[in-house]
Amino acid sequence: MDKFKIDGHKLLYHVPRVNAWLEGENTYPIYIETSPSGACNHRCRFCGKDFMQYQHRFLDWSVFKDRLAEMGRLGVKSMMHAGEGEPLLHEHLEDMIRHGKEAGIDQALNTNGVLLKPERAERILPHAEWIRVSVDAGTPETYSALHRTKPADFDRVLHNLAEASKMKKAHGWRCTLGVQMLLLPENRNEVTLLAEHARNAGVDYLVIKPYSQHPLSITTEFQNVSYEDDIALKREIEGLSAPGFAVVFRAWAMDKWDRAARTYSRCYAIRFWTYIDSGGLVWGCCNYLGDDRFLLGNLYEGTFQELWEGERRRNVLDWIEQEMDTCHCRVNCRMDEVNRYLWDLRNPPDHVNFI
Repeated sequence: MDKFKIDGHKLLYHVPRVNAWLEGENTYPIYIETSPSGACNHRCRFCGKDFMQYQHRFLDWSVFKDRLAEMGRLGVKSMMHAGEGEPLLHEHLEDMIRHGKEAGIDQALNTNGVLLKPERAERILPHAEWIRVSVDAGTPETYSALHRTKPADFDRVLHNLAEASKMKKAHGWRCTLGVQMLLLPENRNEVTLLAEHARNAGVDYLVIKPYSQHPLSITTEFQNVSYEDDIALKREIEGLSAPGFAVVFRAWAMDKWDRAARTYSRCYAIRFWTYIDSGGLVWGCCNYLGDDRFLLGNLYEGTFQELWEGERRRNVLDWIEQEMDTCHCRVNCRMDEVNRYLWDLRNPPDHVNFI
């Protein structure tokens, strides 16, 4: 059971912000994704950000600390640390998560988990809403082949997860621990194995998700993968769930990957989220990094409020809402479900009063 709504969206729980947008107000983002580190300790064959070249750069903590406090005051509700590289390579990530939470912004972390050692987990878990670890295989050999790293990292990650789970339960911390598998031809037969490993590690869930080809990605190895024959796995895989452990199979996202059934022609979600890269640049969409038509500004050159209310962002919004064609967007974009919801609000079908 997908109690976290991983295969859907949660914007419907933010009715006042959506109503403000419908009334034409300049709404601040609910959700922000950051890239604390441009560098990465893995070179995954499916990486959607490989075009960023794993640059050795990191968010300037001395500046970002002030921006976090400001974002909280402006109404930002959540922040996920993920991005172009491995977030745990940032030496101040724990401070970033703690300070963000103190500013009133819910914190989350998406990581490969190799550096999530107990001493770091102890400083993150009390302040994070959730941590999701990309494992993507059930054996060290497949893990190593997909992540292009040492097989020993597989056991290291599972050990880190088990220790984090023990720590969380011992202290009563509410942080949700999850494991993620990107379903690919090479790991299809290892879903059950990974589910067993994840359950034994004491995490809360395993999510099985489809690949999504990034329009700018260098790698094209998996661009023709199909999930038509995998939808039938849903019942079998969800049967691996147990008390305190859920297996979420993203069947709807897989169905969209094969059918590419986009129901909207404009991106309205840009009003409710944004992306901050490891160099401090703020983008309207993480799928178009490097495309100045989506560049909102630079966090190092002014406040977040100045950026969000500035002329550059207004020009970006005008272009996106008047000219941008979403047929060129990434299938299963992170904001796909949000855009479906917002499009229907702006363009309701007939007979909506018959509830």
